[in-house]
Amino acid sequence: MPSPASPSSFDFDLFVIGGGSGGVRAARMAGQRGARVALAECAALGGTCVNVGCIPKKLYSYAAGYAEAFEEAPGYGWTLPEAPRFDWRVLKANRAKEIARLNRVYQGLLDGAGVTLLQGWAQLVDGHTVEVDGRRHTAKHILVATGGMPVLPDLPGAELGVVSDAVFDLPAFPQRLVVVGAGYIACEFASIFRGLGAQVTQLVRRAHLLDAFDEDVREFLAREMGKAGIDLRMNTQAETITRDEATGRLSVSLARGQVLEADTVLFATGRRPNTEGMGLEAAGVKLDARGAVVVDGEYRSSLLSVFAVGDVCTRLQLTPVALAEAMVVVDRLFGDARRRMDYDYVPTAVFTHPNVGTCGYTEAAARAKFGEVRIFATDFKPLRHTLSGREERTFMKLVVDAKSDRVVGLHMVGPEAGEIVQGFAVAMRAGATKAQFDSTIGIHPTAAEEFVTMREPTVG
Repeated sequence: MPSPASPSSFDFDLFVIGGGSGGVRAARMAGQRGARVALAECAALGGTCVNVGCIPKKLYSYAAGYAEAFEEAPGYGWTLPEAPRFDWRVLKANRAKEIARLNRVYQGLLDGAGVTLLQGWAQLVDGHTVEVDGRRHTAKHILVATGGMPVLPDLPGAELGVVSDAVFDLPAFPQRLVVVGAGYIACEFASIFRGLGAQVTQLVRRAHLLDAFDEDVREFLAREMGKAGIDLRMNTQAETITRDEATGRLSVSLARGQVLEADTVLFATGRRPNTEGMGLEAAGVKLDARGAVVVDGEYRSSLLSVFAVGDVCTRLQLTPVALAEAMVVVDRLFGDARRRMDYDYVPTAVFTHPNVGTCGYTEAAARAKFGEVRIFATDFKPLRHTLSGREERTFMKLVVDAKSDRVVGLHMVGPEAGEIVQGFAVAMRAGATKAQFDSTIGIHPTAAEEFVTMREPTVG
């Protein structure tokens, strides 16, 4: 089918493939600006974040936090009438209700913006044509926003394990869980399931958790996760997985010869862009070695009419980044084209127990970029735990460019780290200096005030 010769012959001004965070944002905002928009999605609206990612994961993290609160309560004078009991089925059911509500919210947003929703698998035919379940639609512009998907490692028996998409709906709660991986997802689910009462072993291929995070953060988090009862095995790899057909239990054989018994094995060993089976390369869209759409600074692919945002083009795999990229594309196509995406000082959080929050440069990256830096750090027992009886500690760190006095890195491991770091990220984006941090009055007593009271550098 030849591409239409003129804009007037197109069915739509914008055709979005993928109904996740970036796709829905682009479709909705373009529709609100008067564009004729279609969106194709073969699964539930909201994508990974809403359905099997950020939202349900945070809900499960809250669930795990109640166990910590029950443990701390006696120190504050509370006597629980009986031992708390956790019901996996209730958590799953309540989570499913909330996700269904959010799916309806997304549907309402698209309806309100006049977006045509097409339920089905979309394939790119050419730079102006998309086929959905056998029917072809034309558009002046096409946006690929199909996100990413978890992958299983290449090892014997890997198919006996699960990936993060499936872990929210396990038929039975795993009393013994083996988590394979060292990134966000692995660390978060190890913390969550340990908090819910599982015996958790986490296998880490290298000597540290969380690649690309500050070294002090990685080491501090590993100690805190260990104190919480997670069996962290560094420099350890799984070699094979087998199932006992009689009991259903799994055996994980390690490279060093040990064998771990488990009810469930969670592989959190990476994600890949979701581009397979979409006809992108055949239509002329260039993909990189990982299958990601190659885009320029305006998110345009090698086909000038085709754009891509979010995890499918793998700059930063964060939902707010996908949302911001979508707005750049909408502004480029249906606005004044002034909006730009800046990847400096993008804050992020890891919802482990305790949380990690970070913004800006690690110490190592700051030294490489700025040369001389000053480091301020503190490690303390939070006021809450002076009575709770728990041994959890909090860590905070500032990285300062010595020449400009600008705070270029801010890192925290502790309760509500994400909530705290979000506010400081605004200051860092504005170029706040250490002197301005020092002149800011803290809120007492809070953990956050430590960021404006650290005076003596810990390292030159």
